[in-house]
Amino acid sequence: MPWVKVWLHFVWSTKERYPYLTDEIRSKVFEHIRQNARTKGIHIDFINGYVDHVHCLISLGTEQTLSWIMQSIKGESSFWINKNKLTKARFAWQDEYFVVAVNEKDLASARRYIAKQEEHHKTVSFDDEFEGFLRRAGFEKFKD
Repeated sequence: MPWVKVWLHFVWSTKERYPYLTDEIRSKVFEHIRQNARTKGIHIDFINGYVDHVHCLISLGTEQTLSWIMQSIKGESSFWINKNKLTKARFAWQDEYFVVAVNEKDLASARRYIAKQEEHHKTVSFDDEFEGFLRRAGFEKFKD
């Protein structure tokens, strides 16, 4: 029997970073994502975000791929948001996403970081946050 313990911090944004995830719907969307993930065997340890993006701490399963997880979460949730007319305009997620491995000793720190997204984005833009992720992961920002 395989044993896997891989923690991943996913970040993805709304299409064109439009602020669809207002205070009125954000918690509903995150709870739906959590419930849908559970039905698909995706273990979401922690989820939160802001008006234009989501942070999600996930434990990778033995048969799961990064792309399958994102397709399962983003595809179904955008369908659900549109079906329930939670936004005035047609909702969509950006195709891209960011994912980085999290060391088990850093899980508490990752959870705290994800939990404080609303407070964090009062002073830090999504672009600055993303550039910080890239720097900490050892990448420089890619330019066209």
